[in-house]
Amino acid sequence: ALGPEHPDVATSLNNLAEIYGALGRYAEAEPLYKRALAIWGKALGPEHPNIANGLNNLAAFYQTQSRYAEAEPLYERALAIQEKALGPEHPNVAQSLNNLGSLYDAQGRYSDAEPLYKRALAINEKALGLEHPEVSTNLNNLTTLYRAQGRYAEAEPLYKRAMAIFEKALGPEHPDVATSLNNLAELYGAQGRYAEAEPLYKRALAIWGKALGPEHPNIATSLNNLALLYDEQGRYAEAEPLYKRALAIWEKSLGPEHPNVAAALENYAALLRATNRSDEAEELEAHAAAIRAKQR
Repeated sequence: ALGPEHPDVATSLNNLAEIYGALGRYAEAEPLYKRALAIWGKALGPEHPNIANGLNNLAAFYQTQSRYAEAEPLYERALAIQEKALGPEHPNVAQSLNNLGSLYDAQGRYSDAEPLYKRALAINEKALGLEHPEVSTNLNNLTTLYRAQGRYAEAEPLYKRAMAIFEKALGPEHPDVATSLNNLAELYGAQGRYAEAEPLYKRALAIWGKALGPEHPNIATSLNNLALLYDEQGRYAEAEPLYKRALAIWEKSLGPEHPNVAAALENYAALLRATNRSDEAEELEAHAAAIRAKQR
């Protein structure tokens, strides 16, 4: 027996917390993350890389719930630990930079996020090489920020570069290629380039379906995105079954009270209102509001 204060116990607690968090069981997850951090801190010291990992995990957990003020100091402390323990050019430092950048990004603090994303990209290009898959991840993060700012001309070539790296490194049927296709499709959709976006969404959906199975949460994400594209064009009859299927997948895979389920309900309700079915829409909106209220 290892005893309740052994670092391996902390690892198990952290892993269980991640499972609970993914299921939307936030009240159960949070104390496990904190207990894991306390065990690692006592057993390994406050500057150990495991502490940085635990801080990043707890911060990401807070970020998922939009608890940004609680997440930010944890990400900052994790970054400081990684820089001190591993040096400023280590890929783990790039990951911490990316994490903090994503927090700023989520708050619309684009001028704070952009230099962090760029520094993370530069570290990984130098440490891992220009065609490493992690570089693609960094490119996708930067381009998502550009898209949010309407900087489409800057975003598009980076999305295409990211997709080319993934295809070369991982093969054309890898789920990360689907992610890049989905991202580029979202960019085209934001510009009203629907005819270019649609086949990319469909290819992403086919890749995820083959690689992950028909009930994976990524399938629901892809279905939801394609439905939104149809919705924006008034193609409601094509959008509706996709919303329904996305909702069913998220309810089954993530649980009936997950934020993604609320988002799916809201999207479907908007379609129902657009097609003059207000009574049905109100029922879904009330359900979504009840889920949102529980997450606050």
